[in-house]
Amino acid sequence: YNDAAWRSLDLPHDWAIEGPFSQELWGETGKLPYQGVGWYRKHFGVPASDRGRSIFLEIDGAMSFSAVWVNGRFVGGWPYGYTSYRLDLTPYLKFGDDNVIAIRLDNPDQSSRWYPGSGLYRNTWLVKTGPVRVRQWGTFVTTPRITPEEALVNVDVYLENRSGLKADVAVVSRIYALDASGVRSGPALAESAPMRIGFEPEKASEAMRANLLRLPSPRLWDLASPSLYVVETSVESEGRLLDRVETRFGVRSIAFDPDRGFLLNGRHVKLQGVCLHHDLGALGAAVNVRAMQRQLEIMLSMGVNSIRVAHNPPAPEMLELCDRMGILVMNESFDCWRRGKKWPGTMKENDPAITYYDYASVFMDWHERDLRAVVRRDRNHPSVIMWSIGNEVIEQWFTDGWKLATRLAGIVREEDRTRPTTSAFNGAQCGYSGFQTAVDLVGFNYQCKEYQPFHKANPHIPVFGSETAAMLSSRGEYFFPVTDKPADGRVDFQVSSYDVTTEWFFNLPDKEFKALDEAPYSMGEYVWTGFDYLGEPTPYNGDPSHLLNVSDPARRAQLEKELAELGRIRVPSRSSYFGIVDLAGFPKDRFYLYQARWRPEHPMAHILPHWNWPERVGLVTPVRVYSSGDEVELFLNGRSLGRKRLPAGTYRFCWDEVVYEPGELRAVAYRQGKRWAEETVRTTGPASRVLATPDRAELAADGADLSFITVTLADSRGDLVPRSKNLVHFTLSGPGDIVAVDNGDPTSHESFQAHERRAFNGLALVVVRTRRGHAGKIELRAESEGLAPATCTLHSR
Repeated sequence: YNDAAWRSLDLPHDWAIEGPFSQELWGETGKLPYQGVGWYRKHFGVPASDRGRSIFLEIDGAMSFSAVWVNGRFVGGWPYGYTSYRLDLTPYLKFGDDNVIAIRLDNPDQSSRWYPGSGLYRNTWLVKTGPVRVRQWGTFVTTPRITPEEALVNVDVYLENRSGLKADVAVVSRIYALDASGVRSGPALAESAPMRIGFEPEKASEAMRANLLRLPSPRLWDLASPSLYVVETSVESEGRLLDRVETRFGVRSIAFDPDRGFLLNGRHVKLQGVCLHHDLGALGAAVNVRAMQRQLEIMLSMGVNSIRVAHNPPAPEMLELCDRMGILVMNESFDCWRRGKKWPGTMKENDPAITYYDYASVFMDWHERDLRAVVRRDRNHPSVIMWSIGNEVIEQWFTDGWKLATRLAGIVREEDRTRPTTSAFNGAQCGYSGFQTAVDLVGFNYQCKEYQPFHKANPHIPVFGSETAAMLSSRGEYFFPVTDKPADGRVDFQVSSYDVTTEWFFNLPDKEFKALDEAPYSMGEYVWTGFDYLGEPTPYNGDPSHLLNVSDPARRAQLEKELAELGRIRVPSRSSYFGIVDLAGFPKDRFYLYQARWRPEHPMAHILPHWNWPERVGLVTPVRVYSSGDEVELFLNGRSLGRKRLPAGTYRFCWDEVVYEPGELRAVAYRQGKRWAEETVRTTGPASRVLATPDRAELAADGADLSFITVTLADSRGDLVPRSKNLVHFTLSGPGDIVAVDNGDPTSHESFQAHERRAFNGLALVVVRTRRGHAGKIELRAESEGLAPATCTLHSR
């Protein structure tokens, strides 16, 4: 096949993020062209010296229904786009010659409830081994006993023999410490006695428990000090090294007590978690370690200590980062089981003849292979503390649903007995129907009122909030009057950032906080969501009455006409409003509400809204302050508006009768009577200049490292002008490329790949990537008409 005209690109790659956005596409999947068929091809040589070796293709994730050919012959594939898998290419290769691999991806239309991404969006590897080897994910490291003096380390090893001959081998494991950068430091700390085994060709050995090591004075993996080790397992025969694998692990104990909650190394830890989808905003679903690291750094600064990967297995790099950064993980496998969530709306959901478009279409054939793959791949990560077998599955509403849950939980237990199973239930009845007995932990989605009755009825089962709050807001947008009535907080396809707007089935954060405070035995919560994500733009994907609340009469008339003609409205929203942080990575006001709760020893005070309201002079404009202090005094232009203490069961300092006048708002927070923190917001002048601030100025010239540059529209004093939406142009010089731009506006259809972006409420984002092997100075220039430009300098080394 002549592929000379095909585009050359690097992996990982997501074709859909390149757009363009289409108003005709559903907002549920981000209005991006994820659906359809795409092909990848690669020519590569295999030296003649590799004859006799086994050569595998390992794919960390391909979206979706991947099918692989080598030299025109079909090898295999995998339907679920989130599962890592391996194919044996050996029988299809031409040794000493050119080879070509072709991979077909097919994303069916309407197959996802959120933006899934497209293509080979996770890393792809070529792996060469001998015929006698450790199988894929064939080591399992556990620490069954831990004392300050030593840790007992058990290394299960699974071997396979494809040599055609009987093999007599010795297996030895050695433990090394890793430093903070993940590099070995020093000699082996422990070594096992050789375990000798002989096995017939084409047979896999049973799990071996003979590689037992004693690690002296172990450094524990903990949140503040996530110490890591590596086990090097060698397979030898008559002095020859046949295979060697490295397995990273941590020494830590976990326990789940129905009365005390979650225990890490014997210490009580409240889960302060968020749910995260797998996309990386403007970068799409294509894996980038620095982009994931930035997300986690922002979450840590808020006080997060745990991540729920929703609602699918994560990229392996995400778990490696959590291991290194000391973040706990709830690892989730499926969003649906046999009964799907994407199905023709004209049919009843429980119709046995229904055709599903999502994972339910392959569940019966693939769930066991998918589930075993997830657990085997991820069970050595110390960050992983529980396995979720499903999210809000339809089976929870059926009387026999517990049987399937029991089967899935059993598969997990066959692969890992060191961690509990759970499922995220959005039906209160699941805590009493028998479904709760299928799993070890019960997670409730938006059912915080059930913590106490569930604990009373099931005192032996730990409980937690697996999905909580689901507040809706747009960064920097404020609507009046300030009420919790849904229609009052939604205008022009934005949602007020006063943090009072939810859908009827969600909860305000305050309600969840109060429920958790009144249920100290609960393990904690996972908020929906840490970041905004592409797709699922609730509330603008449902009731049309909510969609007509626009300020422009002509636009409203157009929407009414669409509703009459199409039976629906072409909604511009392409990303969610749920995030505590927007799609570009800029914190919303809610960020500080959670920071005040989750980092009580961090001095902070945050005022909202901004104070640029020329149209509201003389009108009541409520003010809120989020603070880790126990008292706050608010000043307007130097006049005290009162000093307040939070009543029990409340979590925001509120001044509801503030009459707007331009000038300065200042909040002074106190802790136990002493000044603790303060913040000031001012009425700004017009935007007069552009500021550009990188999150990192020193980069690696590896073709993957990124700098995220915040672009701010500021007045003459350097203050952000909160309602500015100027268009900003970007030019770059030096060995780097602008790979994405964004502004956090969920209604923007501007290309993520452009070199310009309109600011959204004073902010925009530019993402710069280095070029592989090219070092030097990189300079970004940001210009906007009528404003003083900004220059930002980076160094690629």
